[in-house]
Amino acid sequence: MECDLLIRGGICVTPGGTAQADIAVMSGRIASIGSFAAVKATEVFDADGLHVLPGVIDTQVHFREPGNIPKEDLESGSRAAVMGGVTAVFEMPNTNPPTTSCAAIEDKLARARGRMHCDYAFYVGATPENIGALGALEQAPAVAGVKAFLGSSTGSLLLNKEDDILAALKAGRRRMAVHSEDEARLRERQSLAVAGDPRTHPFWRDTESARISTERVLRLARQAGRRLHVLHVTSEEELPLLADARGIATVETTPQHLTLAAPECYERLGAYAQMNPPIRESRHRDALWRAVGEGLVDVIGSDHAPHTREEKERSYPDTPSGMPGVQTFVTIMLDHVSTGRLSLERFVDLTSTGPQRVFGIAGKGRIARGYDADFTIVDLKAQRRIENSWIASKCGWTPFDGMTTTGWPVCAIIRGRVVMRDGALTAGALGQPIRFVETLDSSSA
Repeated sequence: MECDLLIRGGICVTPGGTAQADIAVMSGRIASIGSFAAVKATEVFDADGLHVLPGVIDTQVHFREPGNIPKEDLESGSRAAVMGGVTAVFEMPNTNPPTTSCAAIEDKLARARGRMHCDYAFYVGATPENIGALGALEQAPAVAGVKAFLGSSTGSLLLNKEDDILAALKAGRRRMAVHSEDEARLRERQSLAVAGDPRTHPFWRDTESARISTERVLRLARQAGRRLHVLHVTSEEELPLLADARGIATVETTPQHLTLAAPECYERLGAYAQMNPPIRESRHRDALWRAVGEGLVDVIGSDHAPHTREEKERSYPDTPSGMPGVQTFVTIMLDHVSTGRLSLERFVDLTSTGPQRVFGIAGKGRIARGYDADFTIVDLKAQRRIENSWIASKCGWTPFDGMTTTGWPVCAIIRGRVVMRDGALTAGALGQPIRFVETLDSSSA
């Protein structure tokens, strides 16, 4: 037997369990898993003492291109991704102009070609004006689905009227992702955002804003018979609603909401801790961890949303919401594995298998014969201090600066090519569009 790449002796997390094995790769796909002492390989990666995981998929990133390239672009954001061990991303539509048309999708694909370091898909944004086109737009190649902002956040996208939300839900058949905050309540409570005090951010955008919105969109999704994915869930109050909607709804949260808590994060970081929906008190963080343990949370996404230091250092609330996270995603969550809050197998479920299952990704998300040879190889014993100087994002900062974590990515492999090793890029921009089962044609199956 001959192969292009042989990953030798790693502890592999596969559908059959976690055990030491060799992985043979041919033509960008997993050819075999077992013990291959006599295999000839063009390249051998010695994974002794390391854990070989399916490539981590970050289902929520904002790479800001087009429109806000000084904050981030597709090249720099995807470089940060692979530096942190992430092998594929879903990029959000609230760019400038927003991704709301076929032309905008084609523009992003053209921008990504030859520039993105990881594999990629793009969300289409829902607006009152493009509802009639959403059914066709969600079928375009490399589209992850439709994203609806039910409450205003960064950018101009907003779908807050009940009739429009219902019409958008009825307009397509793939799972629709939502940012769930109630716009009317946000407007009513905006005066609660006290000038110069970012600690008031979670009081303005309170848990009731999230609960009302989630309750409404679940009701409308049932009425429309549409599958739903609720992004960055933050509140204890939403969880019973989501538990009662498992037939139609899947759940995503973020490393930030599982790691940080108010008011401490605002006292320490100021507006650098500001994001939408907000970081809340520790009872919500504890409830999210219970939801992870109970299997209610399906996916973790970083919600990577960089802004410049200059913007973040203005006086609140004249400060943008969002923080970078794609590069720290893997090590932050592996640190939770090291403390026992999360098993390694559950980490894989939330970051690889879960995204594949929820979104119908073709050929990714597990270490199995015939799947893309995407791997995030990690050293669970490695300890390092996260520092702003390590961040590849154009913004150049992280809310986790100064935090020492246990468990670090040491290699990222995408379709059989080593793209990051020991903290350095080892290949050019090799990213390709992600394929989805619901939009495969005969040529890409």
